[in-house]
Amino acid sequence: MGVRHLVALRGDAPKGSGPYVPKSGGYAYAANLVEGLRKVGDFDISVAAYPEVHPEAPDADFDLDNLKRKLDAGASRAITQFFFDSDTFLRFRDRCGAIGIESAIVPGILPITRFPQLERFASMCGASVPDWLRDRFDGLDDDAETRQLIAASVAIEQVRRLQSEGIEDFHFYTLNRSELTYAICHALGVRAGQAAA
Repeated sequence: MGVRHLVALRGDAPKGSGPYVPKSGGYAYAANLVEGLRKVGDFDISVAAYPEVHPEAPDADFDLDNLKRKLDAGASRAITQFFFDSDTFLRFRDRCGAIGIESAIVPGILPITRFPQLERFASMCGASVPDWLRDRFDGLDDDAETRQLIAASVAIEQVRRLQSEGIEDFHFYTLNRSELTYAICHALGVRAGQAAA
């Protein structure tokens, strides 16, 4: 079928069903999934990374070791959960390097379309929402146009800050709403027909 790039995620248990348990013949961890995919074909595989620690991980060291297992199993890169404090990502990148992870760590950028929705997502995945970000969106619940301007500004600031630290590739979580990400990429100089940043 021509599919060559996959994002390999273990996935989560359905809400309210308790902890994740693989189905018969399924994979307990994403590292096992990556190993299985490598047996099927020569895929370019991305896996998930958590700068603020996966909510099910007992601690940051366990989470980082798990990421290393996924990459050692054959993944090419890791795409992070979204975050808003760029220093959090940079510390995470440095911790990855300190334990021998040499694969690319691609920052996940989430342009904010609705702030209450963002806070729900953040609470589910263990991402922090800084007070400065709450302040920027305060009072804008009924002002979609201003929210979009603020959201674009925040994402552009994040990307520019990370670019100043040598980061070249970014993953945007569009949540099926590509217009805002398109505008952000345009403002960053990425145009149609060019390689994506």
